[in-house]
Order: sequence, then structure tokens, then C-alpha cells
Amino acid sequence: MTEVSEILMSVLSTIRVPRPGDRVHKDECAFSFSSPESEGGLYVCMNSFLGFGSKYVERHHAKTGQRAYLHITRTRKTQEDENNSGSGDPPKKKPTRLAIGIEGGFDVEQEQYEEEVKVVLFPDRQEVTSEDLASMPDVVRERVSLSMAGLQAADSVSHTLQVQQWDGEVRQESKYAAELKQLDNGVKIPPSGWKCEVCDLQENLWMNLTDGKVFCGRKYFDGSGGNNHALLYYQQTGYPLAVKLGTITPDGADVYSYDEDDMVLDSKLPEHLSHFGIDMMTMEKTERTMTELEIAVNQRVGEWEVIQESGSTLRPLWGPGLTGMKNLGNSCYLNSVMQVLFTIPDFQTKYVSNIDKIFNEAPSDPTQDFKTQVAKLGYGLLSGEYSKPAPDPGDDPSTSTEPRGDQLGIAPRMFKALVGRGHPEFSTNRQQDAQEFLLHFINMVERNCRSGMNPSEAFRFLVEEKIVCQQSQKAKYTQRVDYIVQLPVPMDQATNMEELQEAERRREEADSSGAPPPAAPRAQIPFAACFAALSEPETLTDFWSSAVQAKTTATKTTRFASFPDHLVIQIKKFTFGLDWVPKKLDVSIDVPDTLDLSALHAMGQQPGEELLPEVAPPPLMTPDVEVKGILGSHGNEEDDSLYSPLLSPVLDDSTVSQLCEMGFPLESCRKAVYYTGNTGIDAAMNWVMGHMEDPDFSAPLVLPGSSSAPGTTPTESLPEEHLATIVSMGFSRDQATRALRATVRHVDTNDDHNQYIKIE
Repeated sequence: MTEVSEILMSVLSTIRVPRPGDRVHKDECAFSFSSPESEGGLYVCMNSFLGFGSKYVERHHAKTGQRAYLHITRTRKTQEDENNSGSGDPPKKKPTRLAIGIEGGFDVEQEQYEEEVKVVLFPDRQEVTSEDLASMPDVVRERVSLSMAGLQAADSVSHTLQVQQWDGEVRQESKYAAELKQLDNGVKIPPSGWKCEVCDLQENLWMNLTDGKVFCGRKYFDGSGGNNHALLYYQQTGYPLAVKLGTITPDGADVYSYDEDDMVLDSKLPEHLSHFGIDMMTMEKTERTMTELEIAVNQRVGEWEVIQESGSTLRPLWGPGLTGMKNLGNSCYLNSVMQVLFTIPDFQTKYVSNIDKIFNEAPSDPTQDFKTQVAKLGYGLLSGEYSKPAPDPGDDPSTSTEPRGDQLGIAPRMFKALVGRGHPEFSTNRQQDAQEFLLHFINMVERNCRSGMNPSEAFRFLVEEKIVCQQSQKAKYTQRVDYIVQLPVPMDQATNMEELQEAERRREEADSSGAPPPAAPRAQIPFAACFAALSEPETLTDFWSSAVQAKTTATKTTRFASFPDHLVIQIKKFTFGLDWVPKKLDVSIDVPDTLDLSALHAMGQQPGEELLPEVAPPPLMTPDVEVKGILGSHGNEEDDSLYSPLLSPVLDDSTVSQLCEMGFPLESCRKAVYYTGNTGIDAAMNWVMGHMEDPDFSAPLVLPGSSSAPGTTPTESLPEEHLATIVSMGFSRDQATRALRATVRHVDTNDDHNQYIKIE
């Protein structure tokens, strides 16, 4: 032990005590998904606080010279689970609250472990326990003990990246509660025996708090619930608040605001119920609350029933390429995308085949390196190391012959934190769109593969857009890069149109008679019809033609100028109703095993076809703010002889904003919209793609006929930092310029005279 004490004394300067703000990786290896529960445990560097599995700790020691590591091993305790049904591992503790990570809610982690820690000194792997420190010099004992205690007490990075506390029951006070107007119509509601006033339904009933009318609630996704009569009544009357009968107790009740479209609080609920003869203090609960219904749904479709299909248990699989990913709280969008990407040979070659090279070149903190974390995830999915059947808790692996069936899988916490860092959506635990995440990830791959192989090229293709002026019959060809094909859903091409029309007729009859609406059939859309809709010519009614020097009608067709190795297709199943409320189309589309896209191959300019002249459309000009006078050595406030209107281009702010959101410089976006004559996002995007290499691509927009010298363009006379501040608030540059001109008096001083611009 004397030798160990001397070694600790010699490396004492490399043993740190964690401070607030230090990132402690004590639950996951930086290069693998090894954890303290894995075979061999986890080694935490006592200097950098990075964690390493037994396979990678020697690499870190050899690279850095670090000798002292805290070795953490955890063993799962054996627990009897009385609530386990044996058919897919339901939760050990039944949730009573629609929440995550708080008392009564869904637990983030219910496993209990016994933990063992000790210091290990490399390269000889000499072990030091807390008891061993008692016989060592005070300076060694104090520093090492404090470091060990600090590492054990610190919150690990992976813990903070787990599902954060979320409470689905937190409700806000309704804006209608305090001043709700109730009708004096003499209506009194009995304590029981309620039924819907339209369809006589006797459950899921809601009483409107304005007039006491009782109607059934909404129909649920599985066909249960009500017939939407309470909602229809709100749409007819506008009475906003309703209470669910059967949930009223002395402690409260379910109150829904149709206008606010959410469950709400009503601080005056006792008073509002008393208006219709209901005494809250004597009421008893007879129906499940909306929260209890949502919890039941979450339990029915939770992860413990994922392998259930129509009541039949599916055969679990494991092995290389069959590794599952744990849900980190609404992270299914990320899991599904990454599972698909690592079936692509390009991604396998880039990140998994080169994993040793990537790990050897990793920076000092590999947890923050994109290539390292992508390679780590890819290897975890494909190697099979984490796709092995897990034994039952407490079983002796040497004697247990029956595997539990499920696999350990991997939890991509480091990866999710890294790719989501700084992003307003992907850095949260909210649900996200898989297509948006795929594009976000491809963008990160592009940025990190500027030299060498770029696997995202497997999805890249060229789109050719052909615009034909209907007046001159001259054409214009443009190309753009894309990674995803978005297919429209032509509902008028449904193969079961007669069935859909008959169902719509029956629904209208049910609405008029007050009867429950019949079940709606699902539209059957041929996949070929979706591609045909993509290729159909689009009519442009406000196209500026350089051939006729005027706006006219044109047609636009879209074709593939090149095809990718792997085609990503998104079906656009969301649309807007007549009330501009987004809705999801209920359609069934059978995707064929093979696609013939030869009909969508672009042909380019045809023989004898004339092209539209490359002439920019005339700028759209309008008086901006009127300069009431330029006062200097040649003018004064009473002399209006030098008055002149200042003209600036009218730019479509929405198009400028869309381009800016894609990451292009503001001035480039303004020029794109200006030089394409406000003809839309497609034309502006094409201009951007065609001028990105221009040396003045990001230079300020200079209007024709104006000087580019400083102080002569409308914006150059204003402080750029002031413009940038206002633009950062969400305003366009034009709006910022006008605001500054309207409020700032500019002073330009030189040897001869002062010039002032007065804005009124």
C-alpha cells in the first residue's frame, strides 16, 4: 500500500474535485454505450471527468498519460413486481398522474442498483478503496476522498439529458372564468341521470356553463367517446366553457374551454355550478377524468406493449444490425431516422468502417465531436454488442438457460444532446417531425464533410424546373439541389370514390337528424397518382416574362435532372381545411416494391425551343418616406426647393424571411427577391443558388442608378449596428430603415458644412 500511496502522491495534481458547472460523464462511455451496469463497469477520469468503458480506458490513458480513474460498477437489485402481467413488462408502479419524472407520474428510471466505487491506477490497474485511504497521508486522503465524494454526488450529464420533469396536468386559469355570463333560464341539473340532449348518450357528458345544456363529448381516435355534440353546440352558440359531468367532486372537476382549445381552471366553478343547482360539496366522482383517460391510453400503447400486435406476441430479435434504441422522451423521430440512415452503405462506410481512425483523431473532449458521436451510434446499432437477450434480474448467467427476450438496446443521450444543441426544437423533449430532423442532420453532415467522403450525397439529386411563358411560348430552365421528394395526395384520385361519396352523404344525413355520424372509410390512393400529381404542370398566373416585358400566365413542370442512390419520399398528408385549421388526411397509400421514374426524367432544352431572355424584371418602386428638405449651406427649413421623394424597392417580406431562415445572408435574400421581381420563393431560391459564388453575393443591395459610394444608398447613411439590432427583433431591413429614418436625425460633419435630414 505504500507504493500505491506514493503513486497517488505523484499524480495528486491530476485528481480534481468537481465544481459546479463541471460536466461529469459517469453514466456513459464517450466512445461506446458502456455504463456502470455493463460488464467491466465504467472508468471516470478524475481530471477531465470523462467516462470510458473497459474497452477504451487504456486508449485514454495511453493518449493523455492520466493514471487515476474512478471505477464505478452497478448491479441491479432483485425486485418482486406484483403488477407484472408477464406479457410485455408493464410499469412496476401504476401511474396516477399524467406526468414524467414527478411523484405519481411515469418514472424515468425505476431500476434500483447497488453501486461500488474505487480508484484504479493505470497502467497496472492498482485498486484503492475508501478504506485504503484511511492509512495514507492526510494530503492524499483528503484530496482523493473529496474527489470520490464529489464525483458520486455530482449530477451526471446523461442524467440531465434524460426526460425532464413534465406535468401534463398543469392547467391555466381560463380567460372566461372570472367574467363568465350565465343565462337566467331556470335550468336546474339533477345530481345524476344525465343524457345528451341530442343522441341520448349517457356517458362522456359535458354541461355548458353558460346555459346548462348537456351534450356528449368528442369521438376519440378509437371510435369511443361521444358524438361531438358539445363541440357542435359551441360552434353554434360560442359559449366557451363546459364541465364534464361525473368528474365533479369537492376538489374540482374537468373544465374545458373550446375557444382556448384546452383543459382549464375555473376559480369560480362552485359559483358557476350553483347557478344550475349543483352543489360541488355533495357530488361524487362517477366517470374517469380526462387525465385518467389519457394515462390509460399511454399505458395501452406504452413501450411495454410495443411487441404486441392484435393480441399476438411477436418474436423478439437480436444480433448485429438489430439493435433497438431507447426513447428519451419523444425521441422516436430521431431513433427512426438514425435506424434508417445506418442501413445505407455510405453511412456505414463513412462512420463505422472508419471508426478506429475517427476515434484516434478525436479531440480531447470526444463527447462534443460530431464524427465521434455519429460513429459511436452507428457502431452501437450495427455491431450487435448491445443487442443481446437480457437475463431476468437476479438470475445467475451461468445457470440461466431461458433469456428474458428483450434486449438492452442503446440510449443515444450524447448524440441527441450534440445534434440538438442550439436548435430551438431538437434541443427540447417535445415531439418533432422526422423529415425536419433528417434535413437538419444532413445539414450537419454536410458541414462536417467538406473534405473527404460525404455520405449525404446518397440522397442528393437535381430538380429541373421548366417554366414556359404562354404568351411567347419561350422557356426558362433552372436547377436546384434537393434531398427529399414531397408527394402531394390527390384525394380526387381515390380508387374507392363511390364509397367515400356515400359515406359523406350518410354523414350529412346524420348531422341533419342529430344521429351519431357513421364510421368514415379510409381513402385508397394509388401511389402512382401521387407521383403523377407531382409531375402535373402548375399554372403561374402572375409570372413576369422577359420576352414580353410584362406579367402573364406561365406553366411550370418539375422533373428529375438526376436521380439519387436512395430516394427519400415524404407523403404530404397534412392540409388546410376551409377554416385554415391544419388537418391530417386519413388515407391509405400502398407503396410498390419497385418504382419506374423514367417518365419523370428531365429532358432539358428541346430542339427548336427558344429560351426566355436573361433580363431582370423592372424593380418595383414606391415612395418610401418623404425627405422634407435637405438643409445645409444651400437650404433652410423655410426653403422647400430641395424637397425630393426617396424611392426604395417593395420587397416581399415573407419571401425574404423564408430565405433568411434557410441560412442565407439578409442582403443576398433581399437581392434575390428584388432581381426576380417578387415572383415567389422558387424564383428567388434559384437566383440564390445561381449567384452564391458572386464576390458581391452578401454585399448590400444597390439600386440601379444609385451610387455605391458610402453615404449614397438609403441604408448606408444609417448606423449598421442600429439596423442589425432592429432586424434581429424580426423586422425586415426595409422596416428597420424606415423606422430609423423616422426617428433619427443624422449628422454628417465635414470641413465645409453640416447636413441634416429632417423627417416628418
